[in-house]
Amino acid sequence: MRILVVLDKLFERASALCGVLASAAFVLMLLNVFYDVIARYVFNSVSIGMQELEWHLFSAVFLLGIPYALRVDGHVRVDIFYDRWTDRGKAWINIFGALVFLLPFSALIYWYGTGFVHEAWVLNESSGDPGGLPYRFIVKALIPTSAVFTAISGLGMITQALRVLLLGEKYAHVNHQEGLA
Repeated sequence: MRILVVLDKLFERASALCGVLASAAFVLMLLNVFYDVIARYVFNSVSIGMQELEWHLFSAVFLLGIPYALRVDGHVRVDIFYDRWTDRGKAWINIFGALVFLLPFSALIYWYGTGFVHEAWVLNESSGDPGGLPYRFIVKALIPTSAVFTAISGLGMITQALRVLLLGEKYAHVNHQEGLA
């Protein structure tokens, strides 16, 4: 059972790394947008490359935030049912969801995403706009990377559920009723 705890902690660290990277990308995106607004409205200057960097950073925030949200149970779920279940019931649902939906979906995204990145690499794809960013394969590489980390988070959901089922551990209580406001 020790291996289960070690694996769970390893998966947790990988998901936490995604959270840190998504947070850093969010701060960079915030600074980028601030720069764009000041440059546009104060200096009447527009940079296509900086505008494209905004959606590149947004992609990083979104794609790296998914594995982190899964691990901290911050993803969307039908809480009206899930919150009322016992920890054992939640564990079975998490195992089922990860095995039947999450892992196959991650594999599918990885499979098609790598082809997408390879094509961008071979074509040396860059922005079609003058002054746009080159090396589009870099941002596209986040797609299969996110799929790998999402699968790792899915494995973490399974190991966490197995800890609940086999070791009698409890899920941490998360109060989703507080919301973001």
